[in-house]
Amino acid sequence: MRFLKKKMGIRSLNKRKAALLGILVIALIAWIIWGNTTVGTTYYSVESDRIPPSFNHFKIIVISDMHNALFGEDNESIINLVEKEKPDLIAITGDLVDSNRTNIEIAGKLVENLMKIAPCYYVTGNHEAWLGEEYKKLESILIEKEVTILNDEVVMLANGSDQIQIAGLNDPDFVDRVPYVQRGILQTKLSDMDLTNDYIVLLSHRPETFDAYVAKNIDLVLSGHAHGGQFRIPIIGGLIAPNQGFFPKYDAGMYCEKSTTMIVSRGIGNSIITLRLNNRPEIVCVELIGNS
Repeated sequence: MRFLKKKMGIRSLNKRKAALLGILVIALIAWIIWGNTTVGTTYYSVESDRIPPSFNHFKIIVISDMHNALFGEDNESIINLVEKEKPDLIAITGDLVDSNRTNIEIAGKLVENLMKIAPCYYVTGNHEAWLGEEYKKLESILIEKEVTILNDEVVMLANGSDQIQIAGLNDPDFVDRVPYVQRGILQTKLSDMDLTNDYIVLLSHRPETFDAYVAKNIDLVLSGHAHGGQFRIPIIGGLIAPNQGFFPKYDAGMYCEKSTTMIVSRGIGNSIITLRLNNRPEIVCVELIGNS
């Protein structure tokens, strides 16, 4: 009798364990689905006494690494998130399309709707560099939609009596794919830009060349490319990123060195690896805070 009760107790315990395991598996699957089918907003404040008074609380939305992703009809989910923030400027930091499954129509419709919210400034990513002649089609649509394409150049942005610089780097894959060569390419491009002493916001797809931006005393860099490390491990961070390999140094978030701040977006879409883990797609909202 005692043996029978003990056996029934073990069966009951095993059932509870199996039920708990089932709940955990279902919760994990739900978490992965939610983390791959929804987009969130991540907020950063960048403080500097170099930010002029008229640009205090100036708000920039960063859209990076779309890779032709669709979240709702015509990316309605993304448009609604951006619209909610009432940005002053939208920075598109490369890989708007995916070279493996290019859909320029999706990209065109997205920028058309974003331009209704705020002026858009765009730089290329490596996937635009890999498009070949097809990039010209994308470029012509962006020009038609009146997006400002920053092709290794800088423009002045005025607000009242103050101004800041918005600069953009064309992706180095248009020239060379060797990592140490690319650092030199970007440094040369920055040296050739007609930069002034005004506060500068640089759009560049590549976070791995952070040292090149620091060397040129860039105030703020907005970047992407790393996809948040694709699979994010608590405390440790991202697992793997393009051009950085395993456990990338610059996978997502804010990085500061000397007078340079860099913000790396986890991006929105995917390319070769189509699944994210603990790495929800995001738009980034950056607010400039002047200390003067």
